[in-house]
Amino acid sequence: MAISAVARETVFALRRQIAKIEGTLPERLQAPAGAPLDAGADADATPGADLTIVRRGLAAALPDGFLPIGVERLDAALGGGLPKAALSEIHGLETREAGAVAGFALSLTSLILKQAHGLPVLWIGTTEIFREAGFPYARGLQASFGIAPEQLLFSEAPKLVDALWVAEEAARMTALAAVILEIRGNPQRLDLTATRRLHARAASAGRPVFLLRQAAEPEPTAAPVRLIVSSAPAVPRVTVAGPLAGSIGRPAFTIAIGKSRTALPGQFTLEWNPDERAFDERRGQRTENSVPVVSLPRGRKDPAAASGAVLAFPAPRSSDVGSSATGGQPPPGQRAAHFGPRRAG
Repeated sequence: MAISAVARETVFALRRQIAKIEGTLPERLQAPAGAPLDAGADADATPGADLTIVRRGLAAALPDGFLPIGVERLDAALGGGLPKAALSEIHGLETREAGAVAGFALSLTSLILKQAHGLPVLWIGTTEIFREAGFPYARGLQASFGIAPEQLLFSEAPKLVDALWVAEEAARMTALAAVILEIRGNPQRLDLTATRRLHARAASAGRPVFLLRQAAEPEPTAAPVRLIVSSAPAVPRVTVAGPLAGSIGRPAFTIAIGKSRTALPGQFTLEWNPDERAFDERRGQRTENSVPVVSLPRGRKDPAAASGAVLAFPAPRSSDVGSSATGGQPPPGQRAAHFGPRRAG
């Protein structure tokens, strides 16, 4: 007796949930044209239709559906990379990580533009975002990421509602290689419904939408992937003779998987190679920065000594410094010239 479509979908949903708990992926296979369906299929189903088959083991990722980051362990943990036709979140837990989040997003943009055939990328943000973090530097884009200035477009919206509207309209456009939306914090308007719309538009257009979030706490969204990005200390540059002391090497990021289709946790340290325009994983290398942040003054080898004992001086007598009514302060009109008027507000 054939199983109904509703019952079969229920079984598939349960198998997907079990696969997620076990850290495996469901495979979507396509039956050959004209091949008979199994006994569990409907009698009126079309031959050659897509059948969802779940089995143990990690499913092979489809190259056309994912953007490989280029680090084997990270791509495997994500099930093949970042989905191309979906919404992906890139989080920075603190405001000071805004530069690292933007740098990682630009690295992904560089990977996308290799396959975009001249299509530009649109970066959307509010006035508050660009005023706080600034705009990417055009010369740095070309030198570090191989992104020409005309390939990266910016849209500055006065309010969050305007930025969301621009992002939704841009996400449906196939004339863009990708859309980047940068949001600060956890605004109420960026709820599950808003992220569902962005995810649906991205899936319909077949283009990725990256949601950059400054100083944001994880919350339920429609994005299937959430990466938490922070800056990692750079190591000295490597030369033929060994590490070059006092130098600063490649930009480095610490990537933690907060959410993915495989539900596999992981934390990775990636270095961006501006020459190859690719990521490299740092494994088994020294990560502490041996270069002092501020150089010591010339002629001194040690920092200033600690302060000595605190002494208590007796309060001055009124006969020594003036009348007690003024508390030793100069009379009005004799205020020091470097003290300007205090502004209110």
